[in-house]
Amino acid sequence: MRPENKQQVRDLRLFRSMTDASFEDLLAGSYFQRFPSHVVLIREGEPADFLHVVISGTVELYSAWNGQESTMQIVRPVSTFILAAVIRDAPYLMSARTYDASDILMIPSGNLRKGMARDPALSLAMVTELAGCFREVVKTAKNLKLRSAVERLANYLLRLDEINGGTGRFDLPTEKRVLASYLGMTPENLSRAFNTLGPYGVEVEGACLRLARKDDLIRLAKPTPLIDDPEY
Repeated sequence: MRPENKQQVRDLRLFRSMTDASFEDLLAGSYFQRFPSHVVLIREGEPADFLHVVISGTVELYSAWNGQESTMQIVRPVSTFILAAVIRDAPYLMSARTYDASDILMIPSGNLRKGMARDPALSLAMVTELAGCFREVVKTAKNLKLRSAVERLANYLLRLDEINGGTGRFDLPTEKRVLASYLGMTPENLSRAFNTLGPYGVEVEGACLRLARKDDLIRLAKPTPLIDDPEY
């Protein structure tokens, strides 16, 4: 792992308060590897042997049951998955695969649990991180249960525009079938939702989007920090 990548991991909220000695112990026996796209990294039901840190690229978390599959989360750098399973030494509840070529750091789960026992700063960071994960799950449930498909798509596009600088022009970061699954729709429903947003200034050309009348889209979407702000 290059020094700059190591520093990226060190700067994560989860690890930045650790002592240097604890951080070096944490990384002992870790693996840093570049994976091509569409490689399965973990499978739901398997033991949580590693905490994964996405250094570059994109990872899709997904789940399958009874012949159906759904995208649960899209993980981008620099961030971790799946922390709760690692802390509890429990099976993964989701599978993960690279969406595109990705650099992944794999930290042995035993190192993390030992570090928590030895370093109070790491333990506090873990509690804070898990609290944030819980709040994100609640927001996701509210988004799915309280909003229509069109409202979910509208708020997603507004958030994506904000991430990309608020210019009103950006590219979708995933295929539309993955986006549909993530938003709890079928691809056909996603296509209809895009058509519904046309009168609100949403212009689509392949993966390229333009929000020509953002104020109208905001009035339709009614974004709220209680659902849409990841830091709230």
